[in-house]
Amino acid sequence: MTTIAPDMIEIFLEMMAAERGAAKNTLSAYRRDLEDFDHHLGRSGKNLIDARPRDLAAYLKAIADSGLAAASRARRLSSIRQLYRFLVAEGHVTDDPSTGFAGPRRERPLPKVLSVAEVEVLLETAGRRVDGLTGRNRFRALRLKALLEILYATGMRVSELVELPRSVLNGDERVLTIRGKGGRERLVPLNRAAREALDRYLAIGEQGEDDLSPMLKTRYLFPSRGAEGHLTRQRLAQELKELALEAGIDPERISPHVLRHAFASHLLDRGADLRAVQQLLGHADISTTQIYIHVLEERLRQLVRDHHPLANARLDDG
Repeated sequence: MTTIAPDMIEIFLEMMAAERGAAKNTLSAYRRDLEDFDHHLGRSGKNLIDARPRDLAAYLKAIADSGLAAASRARRLSSIRQLYRFLVAEGHVTDDPSTGFAGPRRERPLPKVLSVAEVEVLLETAGRRVDGLTGRNRFRALRLKALLEILYATGMRVSELVELPRSVLNGDERVLTIRGKGGRERLVPLNRAAREALDRYLAIGEQGEDDLSPMLKTRYLFPSRGAEGHLTRQRLAQELKELALEAGIDPERISPHVLRHAFASHLLDRGADLRAVQQLLGHADISTTQIYIHVLEERLRQLVRDHHPLANARLDDG
């Protein structure tokens, strides 16, 4: 297979990082999508430069026949479209083979949400874990408690949370300055519970327990000995599922992103302004935030179905 296509992918990814501030995880997703399309073309002796609409049509059919979910197929088509818009704008190709292609029809699923009571049980369980522990076990328990309190208090994306630099502690202790998607900065407030959990976590570095101080003095607020230098999203998700099991909650219903959803839906349920929630979540478009309105509507419908005395009656006869 020619090296032209990989070179074009690298140039595109460099542009996305430099000009659009694409996050590392976003760039990795683009790379996987585009390399998969490139490999498909390579099996027919083609590359991204000489691809035609029929080649893209064949690829979309192939991934649909393989059983790939509609959401994943739509994302791959979106990646391919963005690549070709860039290649046309830069003069690398004259015709965009993705023009006219429509993504697969799909309904946007409502986000999974925990109740306030379930979140409280989860946080209480995380707090009880700390009692009686020492050394690294205590460090991990305090870290998890701080992570969950901050996540539920701020609604941060999990990638924003685990990659927080220690420098966020230099400003007003009541708020954190977050750098989100596209390099956009926003302020998120810390409630008392989150601040107290964070202070307890930070204090362990001052006690010299089990030689933890050197690791806690890295550039990251939640460091790890792994290659990335900070706790990974995957590790946090694993620890959260273990905690859910201990708290008596189905682990399949729990993820860091579910706590972000809970933050947003619980605020709106108590009358928070949609625009304010949009700013706290760091959504560029308010339509993304409006999905939580649908969550509340579905919850109300379920409430009526479960508790209204006429919910199961035949009302169409009267």
